[in-house]
Amino acid sequence: MAKKVVLAFSGGLDTSYCVKYLSEEKGMEVHSVLVDTGGFSDEELINIENRAKTLGVKSHKTVNVVNEYYEKCLKYLVFGNVLKNNTYPLSVSAERMFQALAVAEYARSIDAEAIAHGSTGAGNDQVRFDVVFRILVPNVEIITPIRDMRLSREAEIEYLKAKGVEQDWTKAAYSINKGIWGTSVGGKETLTSNQYLPESAFPTQLTKTDAEQVDLYFEKGELRGINSEKFVNPVDAIKKLQEIAGPFAIGRDIHVGDTIIGIKGRVGFEAAAPLIIIKSHHTLEKHVLTKGQLYWKEQLGNWYGTMVHEGQFLEPVARNIETFLADTQQNVTGTVHVQLSPYRFYVIGIQSEHDLMSAKFGSYGEMNNAWTGDDVRGFSKIMSNQTMIYHKVNEQ
Repeated sequence: MAKKVVLAFSGGLDTSYCVKYLSEEKGMEVHSVLVDTGGFSDEELINIENRAKTLGVKSHKTVNVVNEYYEKCLKYLVFGNVLKNNTYPLSVSAERMFQALAVAEYARSIDAEAIAHGSTGAGNDQVRFDVVFRILVPNVEIITPIRDMRLSREAEIEYLKAKGVEQDWTKAAYSINKGIWGTSVGGKETLTSNQYLPESAFPTQLTKTDAEQVDLYFEKGELRGINSEKFVNPVDAIKKLQEIAGPFAIGRDIHVGDTIIGIKGRVGFEAAAPLIIIKSHHTLEKHVLTKGQLYWKEQLGNWYGTMVHEGQFLEPVARNIETFLADTQQNVTGTVHVQLSPYRFYVIGIQSEHDLMSAKFGSYGEMNNAWTGDDVRGFSKIMSNQTMIYHKVNEQ
């Protein structure tokens, strides 16, 4: 009886090769699965399913995890204001976790003996997938033909042609990976240290030129309203904001970071909605949270982002950090006013009943109502006492 293998399938060259190789060279029963994290249209999903069946899979399944992805990860990335290296909203690395989780669950549900993915040996994704599979389905074999055989793109194309697979495999000048939390863009410029991506490389082109204001309403840290429209599901709010802000070509940048396997890498991206949401949320927090809350949120938020980025989402401490981050959001409710312009945005200000910048207690640099000058003199004397003693003792 043929061994049953679940293949994480995208419809591209690598996973198309895997279908033919696993079914015809290894004699395996291939069940392809595509995990949608918000990056496919209905038409694209149908085309990918048809392609999988044409290649000869035993079955194909599409799993939509967008809502789960938001509830179990994205909202915590917002709560933590997570931008890897102060730049990147983890557009791809976060979604890979949920693709791997869904593939593992599907493999378990059909009693598959193996899981295959089309990762090469050069990047982060191979580790992210392998780590999740090793944790959730440790007895299932992991098969990675492209990585293990060190196949070139040309070798894969020649193999598929020999198998009668006729398709235009012309490599696009730029590799695009789209999801609800942003789109990555890779090309020859990102392989260098000194070049920027050209305008044409970005999928969303500038089509709006007249500046406009957008009002974002947050309720306990989650985006629940845009202008006068309210949303039950924050996922719909994210999509709406992307529709509004994307045509301004906002949210473009290049992330430079350390890969899991220890080399430096660059990747371009566009993420209008994620960057606006994180910046707006952080501004609201600076008004309604205390110094201590902001400090510890920054430390734990950064660490949480690193764990997600490096495939350690299932580490139990991640759940502890999520609990902390969620607890800090009780007063993060209010409206943030944002100005959108071509290629840029900025936060105008916020309105919140929890705003700690209250005139009842004083205005910074002008007037105070809660203490006297003598109070400050005494406070300053005690505040400086130990350091004064240090300098007196060690002045020689």
